[in-house]
Amino acid sequence: MKPDINKRARDLLEILISQYIRDGKPVGSRTLSRQSGLSLSPATIRNVMADLEDAGLIAAPHTSAGRIPTSQGYRFFVDTLVTAHERQAGSRGVESSMVDSSGTAKAVESTSNLLSALTNFVGVVTVPKRESFAFRHIDFVTLSDTQVLAILVFADGEVQNRLLTTDRRFSQPELERAANFLNSEYSGMRLPEIKARLIDHMATSKQQMDELMQAAIDVARNAFSKGQRADVVVSGQTNLMQHADFGDLNKLRTLFEAFQEKREILFLLEECVGANGVRLFIGEESGSEALDACSVVSAPYQAGDEVVGVLGVIGPTRMAYDHVISVVEATAEVLSSVLNQKR
Repeated sequence: MKPDINKRARDLLEILISQYIRDGKPVGSRTLSRQSGLSLSPATIRNVMADLEDAGLIAAPHTSAGRIPTSQGYRFFVDTLVTAHERQAGSRGVESSMVDSSGTAKAVESTSNLLSALTNFVGVVTVPKRESFAFRHIDFVTLSDTQVLAILVFADGEVQNRLLTTDRRFSQPELERAANFLNSEYSGMRLPEIKARLIDHMATSKQQMDELMQAAIDVARNAFSKGQRADVVVSGQTNLMQHADFGDLNKLRTLFEAFQEKREILFLLEECVGANGVRLFIGEESGSEALDACSVVSAPYQAGDEVVGVLGVIGPTRMAYDHVISVVEATAEVLSSVLNQKR
């Protein structure tokens, strides 16, 4: 629930947060009096600041006379005071040409780098699952008596190698026969549809297939059923070392460990798959202790009409939210546009 504060308090809170984002120093009543342009006495401003502090929107960091925003204050600022009009300037210059379109993996990597470069924070992009893209071609290679390498080529140009364990040895001609069948019958379909049709085909055509063909198609079915581990590309972690907000080395170390392991970040981003536009986690809102001093600004991206991943920026809570939000919005649109050309 948003704190119930009047317009004067909202105006002063916006000035205080904007000033703190710019220089990182606690803001006092005299500074607010000069910056506000309002005909308010320092005493009146101090009273308003006391009300904002009671509401949990600002706090005194130590013995300083100044105040800094709390996570709740940033949340109120973003939800109430940052408008779409103010964010438009930050999206200028984000063009499709800035994302590598030679393949999905390259597009994801260059997008993560782009987010980091445009914000000077950490760029994160989840990797789309292969189920999101149409299958184009498959080849099989015999490796040993019980191992076969499946080479899958997708419509977006990506290639995946999947190692399969078999119950018996398959000759290369046998595997070529299975591959030719799959390429002629299922090229252009996505993996979930292929898996369903293969199962149906084996059930309805069993009498028409010889034993060899049934076994070969079973190998193919295993290739299409092999899952893909979720992953996220992270860029620009060292950018955070430049920000005074991360002066605590223990917290910085914990944060870098989270980037290395990726689990918490991936879990957080996957929560945003169903979000309608930009979603923010400020401070402890993320539910991750490693990200307590951070804000995460994220947005889903699409291929066609389907959401296939989430991208975002991780930085200190003291960030220019209007700029970062607009960059994340624009970059999600650009990556979606690039991927739409690959389906």
